[in-house]
Amino acid sequence: MFDKVLIVCIGNICRSPTAEYLLRDRLRGRATTVGSAGLAALEGKPIDPLAGALLAEHGIDASAHRARQLDGDAILAADLILVMQRAHLASLARYSPHAVGRAFLLGKWQGDREVPDPYRKDRDAFERAYRLIEAGVAAWQQHL
Repeated sequence: MFDKVLIVCIGNICRSPTAEYLLRDRLRGRATTVGSAGLAALEGKPIDPLAGALLAEHGIDASAHRARQLDGDAILAADLILVMQRAHLASLARYSPHAVGRAFLLGKWQGDREVPDPYRKDRDAFERAYRLIEAGVAAWQQHL
C-alpha cells in the first residue's frame, strides 16, 4: 500500500500539480496523501493559468497550489514517486539513491509513456499533457 505519493516534474507549476490534484480527486476518501514538487521549482508560484483552467473545466480547483522545491525529506517520506519523463528518473537517482526503486513514470502502465512539458506553449500542448496525465492517473489509481 502506498500511503504517500509524490509527483515530480521540473517547475512544479504545470504537470506535477495537474497530476497531484487529479490523483487527489480520484483518491478522495482514501487515506493516501498526494503531493508534488519540482526538480527546479519556481518556488511559491501558483499553478500555470492554462493548467489551472483545464483542471477547473473538470471541476477541480487547484488555486491553492504553490510550487515547492524537491528535497531529501520529501523523497524519504514518499512511498511512491511519479515523474513525467525518463530524465526525471535519472535526476532523482543522482539526487537521492533513496528514490531508486520507488520512482516510476506516471505513464508506466501505458508503455512507459512520457508527458512532454507544456510550459510556455499553447493550449493544445496543455490539453495533450492533461490527457496523458489523466490516463496515467487512471492507470495508477488501480494500483493504489
